[in-house]
Amino acid sequence: MGEKFAKNHHALLSEGEENEMEIFGYKTQGCRKAMCIAGYILSFGVLRLVFYWKPAWNVWANCIPCGLQEADVTLLRTTDEFQIYSQKKVTWISVSALNKFRPDYPIIADENSIINKAILKPDLKVRCIQVQKIQYIWNNPEKQFQKVGSLEDSHTCSDIHAKFGSGLTGEEQDIRRLICGPNAIDVQVVPIWKLLIKEVLNPFYVFQLFSVCLWFAEDYKEYAIAIIIMSLLSISLTVYDLRMQSLKLHRLVKSHNNVKVTVCRKKEGFQELESCHLVPGDMLALTGGKALMPCDAILISGRCIVNEGMLTGESIPVTKTHLPQADDSRPWRTYCAEDYKRHVLFCGTEVIQTKGDGNGPARAVVLRTGFNTAKGDLVRSILYPKPMNFKLHRDALRFLMCLIVFAIIGMIYAVCVFALNGEETGEVVKKALDVITIAVPPALPAALTTGIIYTQRRLKKKGIFCISPQRINVCGQLNLICFDKTGTLTEDGLDLWGVIACEGNSFQKVHSLSWGPVCRAMVCCHSLIVLDGKIQGDPLDLKMFEATNWEMENSSEDLDENGELTTAVIIKPGPKASNVPVEGIAILHQFPFSSALQRMSVIAQEIGGEQQVFMKGAPEMVARFCRPETVPSSFACELQFYAAQGFRVIGLAYKILQAARQAAGITREEVESDLTFLGLLIMENRLKAETKPVLEELSAARIRSVMVTGDNIQTAITVAKNAGMISHTSQVILVEANELPGSPSASITWKLTEERKTNDYRNLETLIHIGGRFRPEVGRSSYHFAMSGKSYQVIAQHFSHLLPKLLINGTVFARMSPGQKSSLVEEFQKLDYFVGMCGDGANDCGALKMAHAGISLSEQEASVASPFTSRTPSIECVPELIRQGRAALVTSFCMFKYMALYSTIQYLGILLLYWQLNSFGNYQFLFQDLAITTVIGITMSLNSACPKLVPYRPPGQLISPPLLLSVVLNILFSLCMQVFGFVTVQKQPWYTQHNIYSACLTGNESHVENSSSITTLSVNGLENAAVRGTVGNGYRSYENTTVWLLSTINCLLVALVFSKGKPFRQPVYTNYIFVLVLAVQLGVCVFFVFADIDNLYIQMDLVCTPTFWRISMMIMLLVTFVVSFVVEEAVIENRALWALLKKCFQYESKSLYKKLQRMLEQHSAWPPLNETIFSGTRVIPVEDTTAAYRNPVFESNDTL
Repeated sequence: MGEKFAKNHHALLSEGEENEMEIFGYKTQGCRKAMCIAGYILSFGVLRLVFYWKPAWNVWANCIPCGLQEADVTLLRTTDEFQIYSQKKVTWISVSALNKFRPDYPIIADENSIINKAILKPDLKVRCIQVQKIQYIWNNPEKQFQKVGSLEDSHTCSDIHAKFGSGLTGEEQDIRRLICGPNAIDVQVVPIWKLLIKEVLNPFYVFQLFSVCLWFAEDYKEYAIAIIIMSLLSISLTVYDLRMQSLKLHRLVKSHNNVKVTVCRKKEGFQELESCHLVPGDMLALTGGKALMPCDAILISGRCIVNEGMLTGESIPVTKTHLPQADDSRPWRTYCAEDYKRHVLFCGTEVIQTKGDGNGPARAVVLRTGFNTAKGDLVRSILYPKPMNFKLHRDALRFLMCLIVFAIIGMIYAVCVFALNGEETGEVVKKALDVITIAVPPALPAALTTGIIYTQRRLKKKGIFCISPQRINVCGQLNLICFDKTGTLTEDGLDLWGVIACEGNSFQKVHSLSWGPVCRAMVCCHSLIVLDGKIQGDPLDLKMFEATNWEMENSSEDLDENGELTTAVIIKPGPKASNVPVEGIAILHQFPFSSALQRMSVIAQEIGGEQQVFMKGAPEMVARFCRPETVPSSFACELQFYAAQGFRVIGLAYKILQAARQAAGITREEVESDLTFLGLLIMENRLKAETKPVLEELSAARIRSVMVTGDNIQTAITVAKNAGMISHTSQVILVEANELPGSPSASITWKLTEERKTNDYRNLETLIHIGGRFRPEVGRSSYHFAMSGKSYQVIAQHFSHLLPKLLINGTVFARMSPGQKSSLVEEFQKLDYFVGMCGDGANDCGALKMAHAGISLSEQEASVASPFTSRTPSIECVPELIRQGRAALVTSFCMFKYMALYSTIQYLGILLLYWQLNSFGNYQFLFQDLAITTVIGITMSLNSACPKLVPYRPPGQLISPPLLLSVVLNILFSLCMQVFGFVTVQKQPWYTQHNIYSACLTGNESHVENSSSITTLSVNGLENAAVRGTVGNGYRSYENTTVWLLSTINCLLVALVFSKGKPFRQPVYTNYIFVLVLAVQLGVCVFFVFADIDNLYIQMDLVCTPTFWRISMMIMLLVTFVVSFVVEEAVIENRALWALLKKCFQYESKSLYKKLQRMLEQHSAWPPLNETIFSGTRVIPVEDTTAAYRNPVFESNDTL
């Protein structure tokens, strides 16, 4: 019974998806709720505040566990390492008001619809919860919450055509709309008051509020007001940033929610309505000109050309074809495999052109609505970002907990001292609470925020914009950067380098373009369109077509003999085209490019001539469809040679259609057979000028660079070598993994690539040879792995134990899809790398979000979720961001250390004075807190970053031996100095506890004359102070003066010691404002020591001491400063010393990638070469012969 209850109580929500969560069922109990309300009242709201911070506690206190079926409250917990809790109420939706239904009749026509399973009969109600903008309803038969807002994945191609091809009934639309919610990506601009309350309820600010109230109660209003002002500034800046992000996101999605669409209703025909009323299953009619897609939809008839720039970052027209009416029992996505996106129109993309079939306009079935869509998912990822797992944040909390422990010890000490001496209860409580506000510095959040603001401002000046300031510190820890290739490392555009035609059974020399089959293929084998009088399309197609000097005309439409509408693109020679014997060519039909098929084909016809087929794609793929005798014998060698130079190689083929047939009626299988191989197009993609210097700088700083691209693997290897990512002394091992047909197992093969010099290939130098052995002079330590996205996927599924080992030396990842890029970044993070991702926004969006620091070189909407965006599309922003991140991280550590020392110094001084029932005066506190610490906190962070990246990173955690030792030693130095001063002053011959003027009797007679009047003075409310020695002295005593002067000047000296300069920041003397502030503050403090001005001393609660004692205090401070400075420089910052200590104690890094590196260095058989391993652990050696590598050269834009 217990197991059954536990099973019903707990389940997984969105299992297997990125936003997977655990869900627990609870039922509210009246008596528990009443007790909690009483607790809220008795605790003056503190308990409610705690429950606000800890929603799980709120649920556990108010509710009892129950099965999810009976729950009225659910507790959600993320399944990642953070395990964040949230609470959601279960609500009911009633559908009975819409219409009267028969109890035994399905309400939705589709009997398998989740909506039918969710409606409780006869009440006609649905239980639901909304989590992160997604609606989940209770599936009664399956006893679980399931997502609604999209068509079920189980539909087959024929199902979609049959069930939704003629539209939904009005009643079914109403029910779906009520349950699924409106089709709107509605991001409300959060009101300022809400943002303000949320920020103010942060635990830090609640503590500050407590401190301020205490200070006002003690008449310490000056510093209280200063803290209020600083906190308000900090809160205002945070609220402003959040408000701007909210506005930006609102504007991004606003246009999506106000679109007029034409919908077909069953038996009622076409109707026009607002897009917010769309539901999954609706049938859209796509007519007219340009329009934004308000939902995700499956095209079921006709053809569309869309601009998917919002998703891919590239404003390239993409052709969408209709879903085939295949009689196949598999779900439509499984049937279409990788090609399913060719049939889907995604929300937020722009429909440029539509072409209907003979039965009317193009039509599409609504697949997903609202936040379930592609654009909705992007917006949700911005609204609910994955929290950062950074040690600094965890250590900061531990640091604060340590301070709280110190504060509790101090509180107990204060209560004991004051209570035992008969102080009033109210005074004892105030003194005890004072210790908390002293030990835990309330100004810490403001001080840390200031450093981040300065860094953000410096980044903005460099053209780098940041929408996630908390990630700036993380940039200081980056040790691996993933780069996209096209548009990031290389130039955006491709140039036509040359054409290698095939004649007979051999390749000809590279020659200029002349009229012939190759020229005809270049003229018509593409997917370009004319839009607004301008030719648009894939950059490769565009460059190829421009090289012919031909021109395109708008598509023409005509009716064939069967009355069906046909369209043709007319292409004619331009003024600059060479003399050709034809008037023009009509493209009759296209079989669009598919990343799965790696090719495209067209049927074209010369005006007045015969029909021809042209194919373009990956050379080895094109060669498969050609007659063997037409493929040159040197094909593999020639292809390998050009790809090895970093060129992009395209294969061309053609054939003449023997019998004239209607182009639209010919299948792809008929068209793509018995072709004649025409030759190769060689496209050049140049490195950007700044690529090599930047990668060299990162390499010198021991920051790994990895290429993650959608391009060909050999091209990527060559670009990596030319860019310096792979040194010319290193060797590259090609890793190929394949699933075995008809078997659940897979194979993985390691092949060594060798560079050979050659003089046979038209003065080009390098040839990559597959298969070989390690050169003895290189050894097994200098190698890099290269693999394709397909191999990566197979390895992740079948050889997961090998994946971490491969990633340690993996440098080139080619043919990677967007999902694979994200997965790769995550796998690197699992190895404890701090990963940066730099891309141009072209399908790098997921990886940019996943990385610790995503840097987008594009300002397209696709990069709106990237934490950092560079105004200039140059990777020079990467080292700059790392420099600034390192400087910001060191600044944060400096501020933590300084604030810890400042609070500890003040804490120690107060505890010493408490022993005599004394304390610092209000103006003494004010001077330390406001004039010293606050000003230092604002100016200490002004140091700019050091221009050189050193080959090591700053420490990434507060709980590290050097930092802890630095703090502990400086605390001990301060403690020794203050205790020494406190004890020594009491042993001076002029010291008396009851007469604060005894020390200056001989030196200043005016003190004697005025002593009677002075001792009766009551300044700044000191009449309320407890009796401490002589009545009327207030806080004034020799101990107070000594301890306060020592602690105040010590705060300045500690600030100077902790102001780190090189190697991560500019030297401290370049921070002119900070140096000036320190000089002025030190001058004022020295003036306090030697001034001996009655009114000033009375105001500051100081007393006169002999000159000898004043000089003695300065010597104490000087000795402490020298010792602290020497220890900091000679011990704490001595990298050689710490390296020696690590060696002596045999300390090794705990990072997983370091452990793996050490393990692989000991493994003499790694990496295995020229052998194949099966997932069943069989090993087969591979013959050491030259192999024609797989070169999937032509991929769709969505993987570039």
